[in-house]
Amino acid sequence: MLPWLLCGLLAAVVLTLCLRLYLLQKSMDEITAQLGERLASDTNNPIFLPTRDAHARRLAGALNVQLRQLRRQRQRYENGDRELKEAVTNISHDLRTPLTAICGYLELLDRADKTPELERYLALIADRAEAMGRLTEELLRYSVAASLEDEITLEPVDLNAALEQAVASFYGALVEGGITPAVSLPQERVVRPLNPSSVSRVFGNIIGNALKYSDGDFSAALCEDGTLIFSNSARALDPVSAARLFDRFYTVETGRGSTGLGLSIAKLLTERMGGAIQAEHRDGRLSITLRFPAPNEH
Repeated sequence: MLPWLLCGLLAAVVLTLCLRLYLLQKSMDEITAQLGERLASDTNNPIFLPTRDAHARRLAGALNVQLRQLRRQRQRYENGDRELKEAVTNISHDLRTPLTAICGYLELLDRADKTPELERYLALIADRAEAMGRLTEELLRYSVAASLEDEITLEPVDLNAALEQAVASFYGALVEGGITPAVSLPQERVVRPLNPSSVSRVFGNIIGNALKYSDGDFSAALCEDGTLIFSNSARALDPVSAARLFDRFYTVETGRGSTGLGLSIAKLLTERMGGAIQAEHRDGRLSITLRFPAPNEH
């Protein structure tokens, strides 16, 4: 009788432990699922567990504390980022008026009789004013692009035609700079859901970058899988500087007239459309690769 009693007691203990282990595992799965939902969405709902297990409830409570702190930090970041974008936009607008006045006075001075030394100084002032104007325009474009996160609309875009149009629009400037562009396109049309104006801006900024850093050549190739490769020789660059080309305001000394925002805008718009962009410098050549995968490949 006693052995059967001990066996029954042992079976009851094992069954109880298995049940507690099952409930604990279920609680962990519930915590994992709710944590993923809370991190993916902007919500104030805490992690809630119906279980009475003290350990699981303590874990959920600790995670709720971290989620509240993360929420506050995210809100501070978003507010600060929004204020920065507004400040950049306001500064860009505020700079336009004095810059316009400076350019107007320079035109008046250019009509007057000048000594060679005065002409040299005026040329330096005009050059700096022009550079300031470019920076102001790029600042405004960047702030506008960064503020349109929820307003960008996608529609079918023929990348073959978009690339041809972009190179054609820069053809005169490329040839004037001693660069004969080479373009490679697939026979099949590559169509992706993108924003036409954003695609044009991205291609234009990349080609404009080639005008600044190329040593005399430029090529653009589109692959059937939606990958685009822009390449040019750039001995003045190196792998470290190439990796920083997408940083805001980063410029290389050989970048003539560079504001350091063109490729930052290209990266921002590319990622906004669901694409990816990267730069690589190898054997004296700079390659900028764009990837726009098909919708079913995301």
